[in-house]
Order: sequence, then structure tokens, then C-alpha cells
Amino acid sequence: MENEILRMEHITKVYPNGVMANKDVNLSVKEGEIHALMGENGAGKSTLMKILFGDEEATEGKVWYKGEELKVKNASDAIKKGIGMVHQHFMLVDSLRVYENVVLGMEPKKGIMTDSKEAIRLVQETADKYNLKVDPMAVVGDISVGQKQKVEILKVLLRGAKLLILDEPTAVLTPQETQELFEQLLMLKKNGHTIIFISHKIREVMQICDNLTVLRGGKTVGSMEVRNATEEGISHFMVGRDVVLRVNKKPAEFGDVLLNVKNLNYTNKEGRKLLDNVSFKIRKGQILGVAGVEGNGQNELAEAIFGFYPDATGSIMFEGNELLGKSIKMIRKNGLSYIPEDRIKTGAAGNLPIWANLIADTIDTNELKKNGLLDYKKIHERGKELIEDFAILCKNDEQLAGMLSGGNMQKVVVAREFSSDPKLLIANQPTRGIDVGANEFIWKKIVEQRDAGKGVMLVSADLNEIMELSDSILVMCDGHVAAYFEDASSVTEFELGNYMLGLKRQEDVE
Repeated sequence: MENEILRMEHITKVYPNGVMANKDVNLSVKEGEIHALMGENGAGKSTLMKILFGDEEATEGKVWYKGEELKVKNASDAIKKGIGMVHQHFMLVDSLRVYENVVLGMEPKKGIMTDSKEAIRLVQETADKYNLKVDPMAVVGDISVGQKQKVEILKVLLRGAKLLILDEPTAVLTPQETQELFEQLLMLKKNGHTIIFISHKIREVMQICDNLTVLRGGKTVGSMEVRNATEEGISHFMVGRDVVLRVNKKPAEFGDVLLNVKNLNYTNKEGRKLLDNVSFKIRKGQILGVAGVEGNGQNELAEAIFGFYPDATGSIMFEGNELLGKSIKMIRKNGLSYIPEDRIKTGAAGNLPIWANLIADTIDTNELKKNGLLDYKKIHERGKELIEDFAILCKNDEQLAGMLSGGNMQKVVVAREFSSDPKLLIANQPTRGIDVGANEFIWKKIVEQRDAGKGVMLVSADLNEIMELSDSILVMCDGHVAAYFEDASSVTEFELGNYMLGLKRQEDVE
């Protein structure tokens, strides 16, 4: 291919346990382009990039970079050869300053001491060159998510990377931050850098990328020029069938108040106030979307309602009953269910079989017992039924949850929480890191919950998800309620971004 900078040929990766992550994958990237790498969760995208970046070794196949065969032993070796990777989960030290993070491991010296003045100059010079506006002296723990991403990009640029791999770079950014990032990526492209853009956001790929390659089931489905693609065509390419990219839901019919939160406050062990006099209501037949830049209290709000913080103050009334101070077990008995933010840490037990995860919320009830003991026949019948109803791809219900793909593990969590027939579902990042097919399925289930006259509190960093699903929207900023919109259709993503960033705030919000 003309101007080709990277070619990965017939890449196959088989792990010692026999799992084949990549099978005969081919990827060709032109110099100076932004190339999207797309596919469902578990399609093999991450493994392919780990092979390129030296974190994994291919079982078969070859990699060509700048016309020569590339062999890298580890990530440090890849960086020396001009390949850098910005991971979705930032690898920064929050207690250090920006410049200290950027030069970590390659500090300029003055004798045997680090030359801080030169380090600051180098970081500022690189930031100015690529219009990455960030204060070298700022403590990383005090800056925004968007700023942290710039620090990660500065790290690889300062080390001379010409090929950048960005893994889901807009996952937690506001529309304003996303637009700013895109301007910076276009500047990098203009300066001769090549970017591999891993993303599941089809609209963003169409906005910023030149070409795209899709993987499905560990294999290359094909590549295409973005200018010749459509949203529907890309989604079909990824999943192998037509996917509904919009939510078709009937107008909301709000009923009685289910949840009434008043003056909710929570301060963590470090003395930081994460919830500051938060008040709002959720009604029957309502999906309330909670938007905000990560770290502004949305996760704590969801966890506080579900009983994670017994020392929170204020009031959480559910159908006239006070929930604050009650155990999670009692809160569940009141009719609430919870899809947690992190399926691996708090959503599922990876070392337990699927059936055990599916009954974790009902194991101490009489529903699945016989003569006071667990009725395993009934448990497995329920497991098989939920696996079928929620389209969980697995061998059987005895398979360990930790062996599932991210999307299928998420379906296990969703199946458990929906199967209890809750009056109020708290869905915290319900589709994070999953493929477009599973995304469509979970959206449909959430709308079904609302249409059955139940309530839903949807916490999501994905503004498209908030806009598509929500009937009403609450915006959090710095632990406060910054804005509330009774009618979600009355506000744009860009306007929401202003409230999320603290640029605007409604007065007397409840």
C-alpha cells in the first residue's frame, strides 16, 4: 500500500489455556492517517495492539513497521522504536506533578540530581508544539480527566512516538473535551504522526478517522474508507447483523414519586465532600439520567442510595420508607436493584460459576430452597433460563464468570438485577466497555423496565446513552446538582457539557 507505515500480517495469538484471541488477522495503516480499529468486545482488538506494543507475543504472523520487520520485546522497546500507547485507564501517579509524570523514567539530570527546570521546559515546549494546554506544575490528582489524557499523550510524544495507539480515548470526556481532543489529534496528523484510534463510538470514528478496520471473533472482517461508510453499515460490519442505533420509546407517563432524595451529603475518609446537599426525585415510569464528568459525585450518589455509605447524612425516602442507614440486604428487600459501575470489582465474582453470580441476591431467600437447603435443580433451571433470556454466550452455567468476555459478564450482572423484578433500577455505567450488540440489548431492557411503570436511575459517562434513554436529566458537578431538565429533549449534549464542566449552573435546582 502507498505510504504504508504499519502492516500486521496473518497474526494469530493462542493463549496457553487454548483460547484463540486472534486468528490470521491483517491490518494495514497509512503514514499520517487516523485509522480506527473497531469490533465487538472480545473481538481481539486489545490483543492485537498489545502484540504491536510488545505486551504480548504473537503465536504466528509478522509485523512490518516503516518497511522493516518489527520485533519488540516489551513496551519500552516499542517506545524506543517510535510506537506509543495511551491506555484507557490512565497510568499516572496522582501525587506527582504533571512534569514529573511526563518525564518519569527519563528525567534530565544535573549531575546526579534531576534537573527540574529543564524537565519543566521540555514538557512546556512539547505541550506548546502540539497545543496540549496543561500546566506542568499542576498536581495530577487535582486536574480533570481531559487534562490527564493530555498528560498521557505528552508522555508518549516526549519519548519520540510517531505512531500513537489510543484506546477508547473519549470514553469519559465531555463533548467540549472530545472536540478539543479531536483538534489536537488533527494537529498531530498534520505534523506527520499516525494514530490508531480504538473506539466503539461510530459517530466519532466517522468524524475523525480516515479509514477503519473491523475485527469480529478474532478475525479481520475487512477495512473501508470512512468517507464511504454509514453508521448502519459500520454497525452491521461489527456485529454481523442490523443494529438499532436509536432508542424507539413511547412518550413517558410519570406516576407517583418512588424515590425522594433530600439534602444528601457524604464526606469520604480523606475529608473530601463528594456529595453536597443533593436533592431530586424519581417517579414511576421515569428514566432519570445522571450526567457528569467522572469524579463529580455520580458514582457516590448511586452507591449512597444503595447503602454503601452508612455515614451519609440527609434523607433517602423510597415509597415513604427511609433507606438511609439500612443495609444493602434491606434496601434490596424494599424493591431496589443495582448494576454497579465496575462489573469486575463489585458486579460479579469472577472465580465463581455463572449460576452462583445469578443468584447472589436471592441466595438467602426461600425462593431457591427446598427444606431449608439450596435446591440446585431449581438454581440450574433458573440459570439456564436467564442465560437464554439475556443471550449470555457461554458453555453452560457452570462456566466461571471470569472466563466470559466483558460484554457477557455485564449481561450476567444485568440478568441478576433485572430478574428480581425491581421497583427501582439503579444502572451505573450499564454499557461501559461492551460491544454495540450487547449495548442495544441492555438499552432495550432498561426501556422495558420504564414501560412497565418502574423507575430507572441511569448513571453514565456516555452522553449519547444519556440523551437516547433518559426522560429527564440531572447534571452533577463537584458533588452538587448543577442542573435538572424535566424534559431530556429540551437540552443538547453541548449544553450539558457546559454544566458538567462547571461553566454554567442553574439556580435553586431540585
